[in-house]
Amino acid sequence: MDWDNLRYFLEVARCQRISVAAQRLGVQHSTVARRIQALEQELGLRLFHKSTVSGYSLTSEGQNLQQRMEPVENRLLAARDAITGKARPLTGKLRLGCTEAFGSYVLTPLLSIFQTQYPELTLELLPVPRPISLSRRDADLAIALERPQRGPYWCTRLADYSLRLYAHQDYLNSHPPIESVQDLSRHRFIAYVDDLVFSDSLRYLEEIVRSAAVRFRSTSVIAQYQATLQGQGIAVLPCFLAKTDPRLRCVLPDQVELRRRFWMFCHEEQRQNPSLTRLWHFLKQSVEERQDLLDGA
Repeated sequence: MDWDNLRYFLEVARCQRISVAAQRLGVQHSTVARRIQALEQELGLRLFHKSTVSGYSLTSEGQNLQQRMEPVENRLLAARDAITGKARPLTGKLRLGCTEAFGSYVLTPLLSIFQTQYPELTLELLPVPRPISLSRRDADLAIALERPQRGPYWCTRLADYSLRLYAHQDYLNSHPPIESVQDLSRHRFIAYVDDLVFSDSLRYLEEIVRSAAVRFRSTSVIAQYQATLQGQGIAVLPCFLAKTDPRLRCVLPDQVELRRRFWMFCHEEQRQNPSLTRLWHFLKQSVEERQDLLDGA
């Protein structure tokens, strides 16, 4: 495959507009369109759904290609920096906003590794149970459950992850056995506060059991995790948070699994920030290497 065609493809996939991609790449609109057409013909695949309203959205084949090619792009950029000597010391401050559990349990160890490479760079991590607003400058870089629909953002899929049902062994020992999803109606649950849920993708129980008997609610997934450890009930928790804890047991592991996605994005203007772009590519590669943790494998 022609790498230039792939580079143009990745740019359109991120911004979803041919005109915006052309501006970013410094070429004519027709050049980008021609490159995309050539790549689709070479692969024999349709990579984009095209709409005058929503722009260019990826087909399932396009999503698969993006997921496979972005790591290649990251390695090429890293090699370029090493060869040209652009990997100079980074200074200043970067603020990263993200979801609570992912920030605390996955990103914090990764950022520690990143900071050993760039010790003069100050990092601020905001792992909070609410959306991060880049328009209000809450952060320089955000990782969220939903892709931003509007705004001049540079955006990419960071990773998919799994969630399952977990409970403490003491709770399971003192309550009716669970052999099927139907048995869950006799159990207590831990969940988010209904009217304070900041994303519909967090309404997990509605996908698993009808009229769940929720006896403890919190806006914090860490609080839900702690309540589960205290034996207050069954909770839907990210595998990267719960599976590594030997005090918890996975409930119906062969019957219940939910999948969600993390998106990473920043303001378009921040693409010129060398510290941010270095962190961006580092996180893309590092999170990809830890996909087993996110899958609960």
